[in-house]
Amino acid sequence: MRKKPNYRKILLLCSVVFAAVLLTGCAIPTDPETHEIIQITPTTTFSEIMSSESWFSAILVWPMAQLLNILTPVLGVAGAIALLTIIVNGILLLFTLKSTVASQQMQLLQPELEKIQRKYEGKDDEASKMKQAQEMQNLYKKYNVNPFSMLLTTFLQFPIIIAVYQAVQRATAVKTGTFLGLPLDQTIMNGLRNGQWGYLIIFVVMGACQFVSMSLPQWLAKKKAEDKAAKEHRKPEVAQNSQTKMMQYYMLVMILAFGLMWPAAMSVYWAIYSLVTIAKTLIVQKIIDSRKEGANA
Repeated sequence: MRKKPNYRKILLLCSVVFAAVLLTGCAIPTDPETHEIIQITPTTTFSEIMSSESWFSAILVWPMAQLLNILTPVLGVAGAIALLTIIVNGILLLFTLKSTVASQQMQLLQPELEKIQRKYEGKDDEASKMKQAQEMQNLYKKYNVNPFSMLLTTFLQFPIIIAVYQAVQRATAVKTGTFLGLPLDQTIMNGLRNGQWGYLIIFVVMGACQFVSMSLPQWLAKKKAEDKAAKEHRKPEVAQNSQTKMMQYYMLVMILAFGLMWPAAMSVYWAIYSLVTIAKTLIVQKIIDSRKEGANA
């Protein structure tokens, strides 16, 4: 198939360039003597961050950290992080709605894509490759999906997610705050060693939310395939992408490992971020369904 290698090369090139640009500006500033993360207090100004750190910290991290400093005394740590995460994801969805819908539709198309791949499995001649590429392009066209549009979602969301991640770590109101009566600047591992089992609740909830947020697109795709097959009185074409599942499990294990070692505030943030992701997935799915119903009507 001709277009697939080109797509991978473009994606790889964009990822390398994008990562290189980000790494020049988004490293978390630390104190050279104590090696601790430099905190953003309510009195820290934009000009101070801009002059002493980087554009990334000043333009993205500083306003989010200050918003957390303002909201935490009013809403509590969890409420402040939740509101910030909802606001950020809401704004992102407004700018990336089309590509986000396309990305989620790609999940729904996996059974049909794999059906085409199985049809041409073992056929390495040029004619078969061209036919496979044409059938896949026709499928994308039928459902109005452009695989390249998903790059916009990835490249726009990635720096924002990093900025929120850093803001949670650097806002003094979060660092000195508590959740369930537990200090959030302590790691879950240390908390469990000290017999503070409330940290275990935070850890389990974070892991469960992350698992659901990763699995929900596949569950929705499976449900759609089953409903479609039931209408056509046949067995459903369910995607069997073992590589995707392995990557998901690897990511889950990695996040759980980080969850034990990073400050508990980050676990609270990650649980909330996963819940917001779940809500966003359901909202986008609702948009896809409504558009499909409108097209059928």
